[in-house]
Amino acid sequence: MNPPHRLRPEHAELILNQFKTNLDCITLTADEVFLAIQRTAALKLPGGIIYDALILACARKVHAERIYTWNPKHFKMAAPDLAERIMTP
Repeated sequence: MNPPHRLRPEHAELILNQFKTNLDCITLTADEVFLAIQRTAALKLPGGIIYDALILACARKVHAERIYTWNPKHFKMAAPDLAERIMTP
């Protein structure tokens, strides 16, 4: 992330340690990863957006009502169908 939103690694670790009991780990199957790659390729999006697409695949899998990101432009490019759910914190 760009300043002022960038955290030092040790600060990010402290924050995550405080919240980890409230977090669920979402995993994707190989087929779900491949589908995310296919969707990204079909949209002709550049390589780095695949990480956003994988996060969005997790959000899609759990039917997330809201998807927070500091980079809504890339997220909306990767998942135009979820655009109304994508927002900045």
